[in-house]
Amino acid sequence: MEKNISLYSLLLQNFIDKEAIQKVKAGTILFQEDDRVDYIYLVLNGTISVGRVHMKGKEFIMKLLNGEEMIIEYELFKHNPRYHFTAKVITDCEIIMIKREAFEDFVFNDKTAMNSLLNWLSTRYLKAQMKCQDLIMNGKKGGLYSILIRLCTSYGVKTNEGILIDLPLTHQELANLTFGTREVIQRMLKELRELNIISYDQLKFTVKDLNFLKREVDCQNCTFEICGLN
Repeated sequence: MEKNISLYSLLLQNFIDKEAIQKVKAGTILFQEDDRVDYIYLVLNGTISVGRVHMKGKEFIMKLLNGEEMIIEYELFKHNPRYHFTAKVITDCEIIMIKREAFEDFVFNDKTAMNSLLNWLSTRYLKAQMKCQDLIMNGKKGGLYSILIRLCTSYGVKTNEGILIDLPLTHQELANLTFGTREVIQRMLKELRELNIISYDQLKFTVKDLNFLKREVDCQNCTFEICGLN
């Protein structure tokens, strides 16, 4: 049986000697919604958000990508494709930019790469479905709890106090992840602090009782690949 190799690893192996590593500063916009697709991106380190800005100006963060992730946010193998979302660099990053045509040619002509792409897409599809389920079935509060659980999976560091989410986040940024308002998120976070479920210090959250959050949203204890913000 052919060993399953991640698409990220295959792309890195194939393009690391062909494309220069780019250092990108926090705050940089890699691309915006409706821009023409010129590149796909390999994230070597740092954090990048992918989302949309509503016509009224409200931002919604769909996913947070950190090291060893890819940004492929368009309809594959389509003539003159456009991005459906905006990608913004949250922390200083190192990335590799691969021309779209080179990426598609590599995947189309390499059976292992195509199989890995299909596996990657199916995982992303399931993850998106699970996120929608959390927001629809559990409302704003459940949506926040789900995001905190996913942040623990993606950025959690075990400490004596609980699980430190090792990513600086303002209340507004957390609201953007749930498409809620900052005022509502602040109120729910206050309730969690009063129950001693979380703490917040220097822009970083610590989840002291992860099991409480999981019980409240009827957590299905998904695998690491599914339970994350990527």
